[in-house]
Amino acid sequence: MNFRMKLLIGSFAVLMIMTTESMAQDCGKCPLSSSCESGEGDVVTKAQIKPTIQKQITFIEIGSVTCIPCQKMQPVMKAIEQKYGMQIKVVFHDVKKDKAVAEKYNIRVIPTQIFIDDKGKEIFRHEGFYPEGEIDKLLQANGLKIVGKI
Repeated sequence: MNFRMKLLIGSFAVLMIMTTESMAQDCGKCPLSSSCESGEGDVVTKAQIKPTIQKQITFIEIGSVTCIPCQKMQPVMKAIEQKYGMQIKVVFHDVKKDKAVAEKYNIRVIPTQIFIDDKGKEIFRHEGFYPEGEIDKLLQANGLKIVGKI
C-alpha cells in the first residue's frame, strides 16, 4: 500500500471518529428521540446527552433449597433478573443455613419475597409462591422497565 493510500485511510478513520464522538444520530435505540425511522432523527452533541439514572430495586427471596415452593421460585427469580437487568438486584437467603436472616427480616413463612427500593425502604412483602406476572406488575408500578428477554 503506498503512502497516499495510507494517508487517505488514516484521514478517513480520524474523520469517522471525530464525527461519531461529536454527534449522535437517533437509531431508535437511543432514548433521545423516536423519529429516526422517519429520517428526521435529531442530531445532538455529546454534551447534550445526559446519563439516565435507572431506579434499582432489591428483590430478596428468603427460603430454603429444600422447600418445594422455594424451589419453584428459583426460575422466577432468574427470569426477573434477566428481564430487568441492572435495574434489579436479586438476592436469595437460605434460612436453614443462616437463621439470623429470618430474625432480621421478621420471617414467619417461607418463601417470603421482600422488595426494597433504592433508598433502602421496604416497598412490598409477599409470603408464599409469588408468580412472575405479579412480580412484573409490582416492578413496573415502581418504575422498572423490561430490558431483557421475556
